Amino acid sequence: MSKTGRYTKMAGMAGLAVLAMSAPAFAQEAEEAFTLSAPETAYIFNTLLFLIGGFLVMWMAAGFAMLEAGLVRSKNVAMQCTKNISLFAIATIMYYLIGYNLMYAGVDGGYFGSISLWGVDDSAGAAADGTGYASASDWFFQVVFVATAASIVSGTLAERIKLWPFLLFTVILTGFIYPIQGAWQWGGGWLSEMGFSDFAGSTIVHSTGGWAALMGALILGPRIGKYVKGGGVSPIPGSSMPLATLGTFILWLGWFGFNGASQLALGTIADANAVSTIFINTNMAAAGGVVAAMLLTQLLYKKVDITMALNGALAGLVSITAEPLAPTLGWALVIGALGGVIVVLTVPLLDKLRIDDVVGAIPVHLFCGIWGTMAVPLTNGDTSFAVQATGVISIGIFVAVTSLVLWLALRFTIGIRCSEEEEMLGLDKAEIGVEAYPEFTAS
Repeated sequence: MSKTGRYTKMAGMAGLAVLAMSAPAFAQEAEEAFTLSAPETAYIFNTLLFLIGGFLVMWMAAGFAMLEAGLVRSKNVAMQCTKNISLFAIATIMYYLIGYNLMYAGVDGGYFGSISLWGVDDSAGAAADGTGYASASDWFFQVVFVATAASIVSGTLAERIKLWPFLLFTVILTGFIYPIQGAWQWGGGWLSEMGFSDFAGSTIVHSTGGWAALMGALILGPRIGKYVKGGGVSPIPGSSMPLATLGTFILWLGWFGFNGASQLALGTIADANAVSTIFINTNMAAAGGVVAAMLLTQLLYKKVDITMALNGALAGLVSITAEPLAPTLGWALVIGALGGVIVVLTVPLLDKLRIDDVVGAIPVHLFCGIWGTMAVPLTNGDTSFAVQATGVISIGIFVAVTSLVLWLALRFTIGIRCSEEEEMLGLDKAEIGVEAYPEFTAS
């Protein structure tokens, strides 16, 4: 080997020795650079929970659209799809413009917050106690709940309401009605001070949508041919049970975000255990609702009704939403099963009262929302039946009265119902101009 080669080899060996000696220092510096503090780790996991829960609840919008598309007649499917995508967009904009701050900013035991635009503020960073999260992630999680309430109204009033009056109602519902009553509990308002408990919104979300839908159905009236003289009911089958079933499964999946992320934290072992418990209770309640609805329809009608089975799942989900953490699995099964029973018994009750609810949203979301909220003290000793009843009644009166006034105002100004000719033709042609199934015409 040449002299130059020996020098090069010696220099290389010396360099390797230096690197070997300095490697632990480099590794320590890298480890310190990428090591997160406990509050920072909690901040990340809390934010991630909001984001994952938010997009799961957003996916529920597709579930509502498919459920409604399957339960209306073919000539009205495009209309329902249009309503569902537009109401989600309106809810997003209205919650930014006024809803979020009205619900959360400075409520302080009162009735509503400030009337101002929402703005992102993450300047505080991770809280020292590990409760921090990105402000934008919280807003995203909250806004998808607003759209859920509006979707409930869409299904009940299907096949005979005009598009633009419905969307105008959605503007007020998502911008004012929903945020004000939500402020009473979730925003730290007077119901929260009293001790009212509604973990993920059996009343605040689902009954609110149910009350708004009920008032709209009363003012709008039933579909042509739904009720006959002498008190008879003429069944109007939906266009696609596969679509309705798909919609139900999508909603079932989305509910894990709806209830699970309402824990509002995932930064500790206790929170992770809580979210896991919420998941299994949510799933069990839905299963109980399905089986109870199937058994009861078999007993009453000698056949299993697929629409009742689907609504039984949703009934179980709504019923457990007010308190998905405290119950045991057995209690979750009972709560969900009773929700399924409520649906089977109240759907024909509405028909006797000649209230036309196309998709069964009032029994599922209003009646089961009330049941779920009143069932909270059965498993959560921190509240009482009296306090729960106060929340149910006060929110019910507020939403029902404001919705009734708004529906009447729309009816006597721009009108809310399509003409008889348009209803018979189908709202796809009359209102949308695009048919969902142009290859054939269905009655």
